[in-house]
Amino acid sequence: MRFLIVCLLLALLTGCAQNPVTGSNDFVMMSESQEIAIGRQSDVQVKKQYRVYGSKPLQDYVNSVGQRIAKQSHRPDLEYHFTVLDTPDINAFALPGGYVYITRGILAYLNSEAELAAVLGHEIGHVTARHGVRQQSAAQAANIGLTIASIFVPEINTMGGNNLSNLVGGALLSGYGRDHELEADRLGAEYLARTDYDPQAIITVIGVLKNQELQDAQIAKQEGREPRHYHGVFATHPDNDTRLHQAVGEAEKNANPHAHFAGRREFLAATEGLVFNDNSDQGIVRYNTFYHGELGIAVQFPPNWQVHNLPTSLVAVSPKGEAQMQMKLDESPAGVPIDYARRYAGGNAQITTTSINGLPAALFDLPNATGGVIFHNKQAFILQGTSKTNLGSNRRDIIDTVKSFHTITSNERQWLKPLTLHVITARNGDSYADLAKNSPLGETAESYLRLINANYPDGEPKAGQQIKLVR
Repeated sequence: MRFLIVCLLLALLTGCAQNPVTGSNDFVMMSESQEIAIGRQSDVQVKKQYRVYGSKPLQDYVNSVGQRIAKQSHRPDLEYHFTVLDTPDINAFALPGGYVYITRGILAYLNSEAELAAVLGHEIGHVTARHGVRQQSAAQAANIGLTIASIFVPEINTMGGNNLSNLVGGALLSGYGRDHELEADRLGAEYLARTDYDPQAIITVIGVLKNQELQDAQIAKQEGREPRHYHGVFATHPDNDTRLHQAVGEAEKNANPHAHFAGRREFLAATEGLVFNDNSDQGIVRYNTFYHGELGIAVQFPPNWQVHNLPTSLVAVSPKGEAQMQMKLDESPAGVPIDYARRYAGGNAQITTTSINGLPAALFDLPNATGGVIFHNKQAFILQGTSKTNLGSNRRDIIDTVKSFHTITSNERQWLKPLTLHVITARNGDSYADLAKNSPLGETAESYLRLINANYPDGEPKAGQQIKLVR
């Protein structure tokens, strides 16, 4: 009897709407106007977390490609919004209601307008099939249904009932992973064919970004960290996925192979000068020195360490990954450096008061950690190095890094300009090894150049080919 009550309650909650893609009825709990409102509200939150990239010509170019594809989609009358976000993260995503985002980080690894169209087409597929709406509706149903059911079946509120709640919610949501990504692939390929782009660009993009993932995995292993992963089509299946090739093949049957537009020159022209990795307002790493103009500081890391400028901290990892350093900022420190260091490192630490390049500071030392606190401009900068075991020879590198901290000089401000992409024409005999010499990307420059030019892992430029460099 109780089971019947739960089933009836869930049935009463069920709402259906026609899927714009399949024409069949889907379980949803919001109208299209509600979907658009959610997208509009979420767009505000996205733009609080990520800045919009400042190049209007690039924004206009991406929007023009996206709008062209959207007009050939299953929801051509929906108002679409395409935005390039100012982050080096490699990502693209869509919100309900036609809000589509692509990062400048992913743009650096693409090499044609068709590849850009493939990324945007995939995200448009999520919108047209209402994947976000269906996922949210399923989650709401699980929560609302179980909340009402618990009134009639008190056992649902017990620990066992909570486990049941998780199982029911998981069962409702289990179809919103790879199947939806594959459907977005299929729709993206179909939209590419309709707009005279080669549907194979979907597979090309996945291959390029899988190579980027492989490179990051290799670097991560050296640095002793977990590899980065990204969302959606780029994470859910390999580029040799049988169902993916079938989906693209279906789209190609309806495409005009003589009308395929690659748009390589157009894309390279549009992304000329694109910021690569850190932007200047986030601080810049050059030859393992970190410069931050707004904070007015600079710090030199060991030349063979990998330095990563993250949104909330600066991290450097030793060559074998056995030690790492981190720099954090406290905008409202209390007391003086020695008191701050004592509170930060604990009572067991050896604390030494000192001055570093004219700035008040304190050093602290523990068996598996060492570092310092430097006060500058009413702010505290904390540099700490740690190791899973004994710091060994890395201890000296860490202390030298702390002691290198200084206010930025007028000559150093020349390094505050961000790295950018520039297109050249390869000459006979050019190699990525030669082009990588003296590159600001350091030891990883050669592999990065191959990646951004779709020649990874061992390809070389051909005479007359347009290739991207980082300067």
